[in-house]
Amino acid sequence: MSANVRNLVEGQWVDSVTGRTLERRNPADERDLVSVFPESDAKDAEAAVSGVLAGWHEWAARSPEQRGAVLERAAAVLEGQRASLVEELVREEGKTRAEATMEVSRTPMNLRFYAGEALRTTGQTIPSSDGSLLFTSRGPVGVVAAITPWNFPLNIPSRKLGPALAAGNGVVFKPSEVTPLMGNRLVEALLEAGVPAGAIAVLHGGAEVSKALVADDRLDAITFTGSTAVGESIHSVVRASQRTQLEMGGKNPMVVLEDADLDRAATLIAKGAFGLSGQACTGTSRVLVHGDVHDALVERIAARAAALRVGNGLTDGVDGGPQATARQKENVVGYIRRALDDGARLVAGGPDAPDGEDLARGHFVRPTVFTDVDPGSALANEEVFGPVLAVLRVGSLDEAIQLAGATRFGLSAGIVTDDLGRALRFAREVPAGLVKINQTTTGQSMNAPFGGLKDSSTQTSKEQAGEAMMAFYTADKTVYLSA
Repeated sequence: MSANVRNLVEGQWVDSVTGRTLERRNPADERDLVSVFPESDAKDAEAAVSGVLAGWHEWAARSPEQRGAVLERAAAVLEGQRASLVEELVREEGKTRAEATMEVSRTPMNLRFYAGEALRTTGQTIPSSDGSLLFTSRGPVGVVAAITPWNFPLNIPSRKLGPALAAGNGVVFKPSEVTPLMGNRLVEALLEAGVPAGAIAVLHGGAEVSKALVADDRLDAITFTGSTAVGESIHSVVRASQRTQLEMGGKNPMVVLEDADLDRAATLIAKGAFGLSGQACTGTSRVLVHGDVHDALVERIAARAAALRVGNGLTDGVDGGPQATARQKENVVGYIRRALDDGARLVAGGPDAPDGEDLARGHFVRPTVFTDVDPGSALANEEVFGPVLAVLRVGSLDEAIQLAGATRFGLSAGIVTDDLGRALRFAREVPAGLVKINQTTTGQSMNAPFGGLKDSSTQTSKEQAGEAMMAFYTADKTVYLSA
């Protein structure tokens, strides 16, 4: 059964002014039509921004307690829809049922966390030289554009819309064209909970509407999560006074030292590399393993990769779903073929589609592992965003740290070792915004800051947690008061 997805503009669910529509089909089975949604353009974007500019002040005027209560109710609405949301998420994005259940469960938790942040966002009192009252206050920054990716189509939008609304802002939301239905489900819950329709807009479509949205200089802030290429294009057009928060790609290394428990290391690596079908910005993409344990570790990783079963996420016993789109599959397979041409040694998986008539209708890629990877090759340096792992041999922690930082990215990095001193040295020296010790490179706590270094982020403001996050969505005023 397919859904009719529409834009939300000036408080009304409407089609695009273009009259054009796009289809989203199940990436595990292209026969399954999930939704039909608008192909919006610049006129739609202009109307959406105008509508929120005219309507968001009612929301801003509500007290922090009232805004927090709305987010609490939205969390409850989503929890009541858990079963249907899990099935829709699997069909639309391609996750397994277990992965979708985790995301659907996490999203209400996010909204409740941000509901609390509405009350914790405070100013300060400052000693004055003349005895007057000197203090700062914090209010909403204005109207925020939120542009989100397809790989976590509920969780990541909730990490942007939640704090933006908690602070009293208006929001123009552009979900990925790959996952329009999940975007609408989140907004529907917010509206049902009490967010005024004039305070939020939703735009569907492709690059044209995104470009029009970020070029609109009436917006006060832009928050984006996605590829580095798109993030850089956004950064090139925004005006200096527009707040911009960009979280982008990664080429995340896992270092394995000679003292590591190799079974533990292989399990962590397989989870980080092949979970979510490799479609996570923090996924493990490179393994930098000490030469003394290289062969034994590779054998363990290859065995785990070969044992994973890919298929439709609604099928019991499936470990990994498809790539989200046909284009994404072609891109991943292209990297596999290029690695073979570059002389890397294939030890698991490969470019050929997995066996099975049912799998021929979807965008499936086998979990793939390469060794003997040239450090200068595309596989060792470029973000693949699929279940493909490059294993490189190193001779020391020094070399591992050097190679870990050799790419343009600096998002997540991990190390497996029993040596606390070397682990802490790695944490200090590796150029990554997120460091995981004896854990997967994926996964974060909602109350911890999240963001990368180098070309993985603008580094203007952290996502997710606490005061630093809310600072992005609020504007400070300094007030001098004399009686």
